Amino acid sequence: MADNVPHDMNRRPPIRVLVVEDSPSVREFLVYLFASDQEIRVIGTANNGEEALAAVKDKKPDVITMDIHMPKMDGYTATRAIMESFPTPIVIVTGSSSTRELATTLSALEAGALAVIKRPVGIDHPDHAATARELIQTVKLMSEVKVIKRWAQRRTPAQEGIKPIVPELVPISREVRLVAIGSSTGGPLALQQLLSKLPKDFYVPIIIVQHIAPGFTEGFAKWLEESSGFPVSVAANGELMHPGYAYVAPNGFQTTIDVYGRITLQNSSPENGHLPSVSCLFRSVAAVYGSSAVGILLTGMGKDGAAELGLMKAKGAVTFAQDKESSVVHGMPGEAIELGVASYVLSPDKIAAVLTNLMNHPGKTGA
Repeated sequence: MADNVPHDMNRRPPIRVLVVEDSPSVREFLVYLFASDQEIRVIGTANNGEEALAAVKDKKPDVITMDIHMPKMDGYTATRAIMESFPTPIVIVTGSSSTRELATTLSALEAGALAVIKRPVGIDHPDHAATARELIQTVKLMSEVKVIKRWAQRRTPAQEGIKPIVPELVPISREVRLVAIGSSTGGPLALQQLLSKLPKDFYVPIIIVQHIAPGFTEGFAKWLEESSGFPVSVAANGELMHPGYAYVAPNGFQTTIDVYGRITLQNSSPENGHLPSVSCLFRSVAAVYGSSAVGILLTGMGKDGAAELGLMKAKGAVTFAQDKESSVVHGMPGEAIELGVASYVLSPDKIAAVLTNLMNHPGKTGA
């Protein structure tokens, strides 16, 4: 009878995790952390990229946590090889703290990794519980992402010459003076794809809120600039934005724009669980720039920025949401689409193409 069925039979099978880390103590620490959660089961460990490749083929994990600096085969090379042969969600777990090392680590996203996260701090540290919880939640979220081999593909010279099909432009009443972008999980690669497709003479400043772990912002900005070829820096309080530059909101502050077009960093509370939050940025851009702004909501979980993209649209701004096919997690842009507040629903490269046309043809329709 149904009443006699054990309750555990309704539970989902545990998420099968492969831990790749060359340090025995760190490897043991990560295994210990995952063992604390009943929804995760570590099915194996690997000391380097070569062992990881063999383990992925043999054990078929649901998620891989990957170190970068390892002997024989590093994490970047291993990530690329895995995504080409056995596509599996990969989370880079790093202990690096320098800007240069973090920028190098973030390049693993180009090889196909879905997320980069700081290694949780030790048990005696006051932030241990929070950082351990963040790692566990990230692994759970990434286990639900359906990865395919396209994440590892590099563009060929023939592909570079292909221009994306651009839909018709909506009319805009004034010249665009600011582009505001919000992104979260999967955002770094989407941002890189978008910025790299903008022309060298793109004359409008760009302000970005990217949900990213504390301590990552400097390295992220450096990686984004180097990988996209677009000038990127971390936003500073009181800074006047320059045309053709992108500014990344720093951790620990809400980032807004004042009536003079300067960046303002506020010691405020988190909004939608984020500090900085996309919602806070978009709200200020809507109030200050109105129809002279463009709002873009890229891949990420949750709803941060979706309703406020609607505020921007109501003020006359052109608004974009990333399409589901190109999103790692379609939460934020999907919510914007559900609310009907996106003027366009496109992949990052097509967003760049439409954005370029808006700059070239203000106030007009047609491509």
